[in-house]
Amino acid sequence: MNTQPSISAPSPVVPENGAFRFLGLSTLIHAAAQATNGAYGLVEHPSVPPGFASPYHVHHREDEAFYVIEGELAVILNGQWKHFGPGAYVFGPRGIPHGFCPVGEKPVRMLIAFTPAGKMEGFFRETAVPNGPKMTPEMFAKYEMKYVGPPLVV
Repeated sequence: MNTQPSISAPSPVVPENGAFRFLGLSTLIHAAAQATNGAYGLVEHPSVPPGFASPYHVHHREDEAFYVIEGELAVILNGQWKHFGPGAYVFGPRGIPHGFCPVGEKPVRMLIAFTPAGKMEGFFRETAVPNGPKMTPEMFAKYEMKYVGPPLVV
């Protein structure tokens, strides 16, 4: 039985409002909830520089998947570090602590998909510098996530 609502007409999916800065990274939202009927969101980070690391966190609502286009990415998933190169797809199920950072001297270009869509786009927009507040455990909780700890680096 398919419980996914159908989209009545093809929805063009184009980057929304150009790039913005999230955690200091150039960020493009390629597909948001309104374009996918809430099924998924797709974000691109065109250049994640060496030395960057995401906060260690948990999504209570979304599964998150990473696709590495260029560079090498280290992902910590439930306490286990693994390295991934171009063409790698990494699935991070909801409820599992995770984070990521580039490995080596080259930046990483990557896509991140979230399913279902909706909350993450709001989190990105609200916490984008210079428009939004700092990332705090309360801000994570507002978007049904948990801040587990500071960024971890390999």
